[in-house]
Amino acid sequence: MNIENTASQMRKGVLEFCILSIIKQGEAYPSDIIERMKSANLNILEGTLYPLLTRLKNAEFLTYRWIESNSGPPRKYFSLTEKGAAFYKELETTWNELANAVKELSNAEQAHSDEQISKEGQNFPENPTD
Repeated sequence: MNIENTASQMRKGVLEFCILSIIKQGEAYPSDIIERMKSANLNILEGTLYPLLTRLKNAEFLTYRWIESNSGPPRKYFSLTEKGAAFYKELETTWNELANAVKELSNAEQAHSDEQISKEGQNFPENPTD
């Protein structure tokens, strides 16, 4: 099994939530979203972002407005709609439940490992000459 493939699939699963998290903080231009994602070590390509933004817009979770630019064509800035804010809340709840469950399971594994080590230590006498 390839760790890079698994890691990629995990990242893809949270892309929408991450993108909506950025836009929730205020209107966002796609290149700003890419930069924010990159700074969080979640690289995303334009070829991935634009179809996601279109899908979220078509689902009425996002709206956009054009803003004139001094250095080129007008820019499309995205913001959350009321429906998008409600969807974001649901994603946030789901994410928190999932993150807590994973944390609980991984902590349980660590506790189990610590317990096993402790039990193994009890099987050996402190003084081997006894």
